[in-house]
Amino acid sequence: MHGAGTKLAITTNNPPPARLLDLTRIARRAGRVPTGVDRVEIAYAKALLAEPVPVFGLVRISLGYVLLSRDGVAALMDRVLGRLPWGAPDHLSRISRKLDTGAQAVESDLRRFALARCLPQRLGKMLAKHLPQSISYINTGHSNLTDRVLFTVKQNLNARISVLLHDTIPLDFPQFQRRGTPEQFRAMLKRVRAYADLLICNSDQTRRDVQRHMSQWGPVPQAIVAHLGVDLPETGAPVFPGSFDHTRAYFTTIGTIEPRKNHTLLLDVWDRLAAQLDLSDMPQLLICGARGWNNDALFRRLDESPIVGRHVFEMSGLPDAAVMGLVKESAGMLFPSLTEGYGLPPIESAALGVPTLCNSLEIYQETLGDIAVYADVNDVYLWETIISNMARDKRAGSASRKGVKAFSAPGWDVHFNTVLTYV
Repeated sequence: MHGAGTKLAITTNNPPPARLLDLTRIARRAGRVPTGVDRVEIAYAKALLAEPVPVFGLVRISLGYVLLSRDGVAALMDRVLGRLPWGAPDHLSRISRKLDTGAQAVESDLRRFALARCLPQRLGKMLAKHLPQSISYINTGHSNLTDRVLFTVKQNLNARISVLLHDTIPLDFPQFQRRGTPEQFRAMLKRVRAYADLLICNSDQTRRDVQRHMSQWGPVPQAIVAHLGVDLPETGAPVFPGSFDHTRAYFTTIGTIEPRKNHTLLLDVWDRLAAQLDLSDMPQLLICGARGWNNDALFRRLDESPIVGRHVFEMSGLPDAAVMGLVKESAGMLFPSLTEGYGLPPIESAALGVPTLCNSLEIYQETLGDIAVYADVNDVYLWETIISNMARDKRAGSASRKGVKAFSAPGWDVHFNTVLTYV
């Protein structure tokens, strides 16, 4: 029996005539270091290309929409993953004032790969001409979830709409967001509730959060939980900053330097350690991530602190393999985030056998269990103590890591064994 405010569940074991995957996010972010959400969209493209069910891609570009066939999706992925270079900008891209050089190349290639393309108002006619009825539309990137797209795929294709939701952080922690983001996110979530047949949630925590918000507005679509897959990270040669001291232990933290990642706690800990320890015992901290938003006080601290450039280093723009190379050789990975939607980096570090220290968040405990070490971020002394102990263990040699519990990260096969039953 379904609870009040929940739409009746509809599941299917019969594959749809075709699947339409929205690839707007990775097309827009092509050329950048992929985020966790980007990686999910990439994983879906790979998985659907491996399926016998016909697959198409939909991308919103500056002049309208592009529809990709299976070959077009594969060609886009070859370039997103760096297997092939992007082509030269075409005339339409060159005359656009809205696109930088990289975006010009991406949109030009999308037009070259396109099965069809159209202006916004002709989206329905384009989809109806080239796609079968009762198709499955899948969106995993929180992008292109507009009234136009959702209404059109529902009306013109009688599509089953499945949306993967990563978190509700913009509504639960609006103080950490850019101006306007919470309002935009709320409107998007309302549209998803109105149109979606299936919500794919990356965790049980996300499912509860989504249902809590959506139930205010009416019946909630069927929701399933499918933990994200984590490929064992590729590790390359670590890239160290110029003044790095290779004789001392070091820690890493990964993520955009934004308020919710709570880099302030780590700087507080490093200030305390620097005031107490001899240089030979003083650990180093590598902050792997670009500067974000709403964090001017921390940016000033990074620019002015005497420990930055000596004990603390900013590392941005590194390829994933180089970052994982740093992680693998570190004394530990540190995650004092105030909130997380899923948190792929802690899972990746645990999969590499690296000690992982996290804030006591429910999502970390759901995905990592007793693999990680947990500490309340309100207790700076506790973080200082655990970090000092981890650094000492690292100095003692690799044998001390025998106490780190083995961890097998969940694979994408488990995720898709669940999801493809429904979409």
